[in-house]
Amino acid sequence: MATRYDIDHLAEAQFEPDSRGRVLRNLLGIRGKRQMDAQEAVRLEAATDWAIRHVAADQRFTAADICLWHKQWLGELYPWAGDYRQVNISKGSFVFAMAAQVPRLMREFEREVLARHTPCTFGNPDEVLAALAITHCELVLIHPFREGNGRVSRLLSTLMALQAGLPLLNFSGIKGKRRAAYFAAVQAGMSRDYAPMTEIFRKVLAASV
Repeated sequence: MATRYDIDHLAEAQFEPDSRGRVLRNLLGIRGKRQMDAQEAVRLEAATDWAIRHVAADQRFTAADICLWHKQWLGELYPWAGDYRQVNISKGSFVFAMAAQVPRLMREFEREVLARHTPCTFGNPDEVLAALAITHCELVLIHPFREGNGRVSRLLSTLMALQAGLPLLNFSGIKGKRRAAYFAAVQAGMSRDYAPMTEIFRKVLAASV
């Protein structure tokens, strides 16, 4: 049975019993994927509202902030919410950063990426797009959490966009063939080529205005 991610240590996978390997073990005992997807979506909307109310326009984000948002979102569903993952994960043939390297990589992400690109108050629109593309690529590539990395990365992008005076970002267009282009843009970030992701965000912004 195909799962959302391939995990190299099955003993650490901790899927919910009788979920056919599709739902991670959770605090509510949810076994159905659709039910869990719905729970995560509702709670993400609430966590986004919470973050918008608690983030300052001139705030320089940190790795601890990202962990806090993740816990605020998934803390009532998963006991490991807000904690860095302990398992190595891949999606298809693409392997994300090794779990043992995540704490170091997040420290570097805070020092070399977040410190440079937040607060996202650049006057030049191209600088804003570049900041969004770089931070998004780098965080997704680290994949610091066991679940919800793409969504918490989009939350970071949304909060940065608000700092820049932009509207709430609309990512709904990233599906189908565009989703394949999005993942290709993430992979391009491995070689620090952020142009594809910059174009993704240019389209996201156009759909958000």
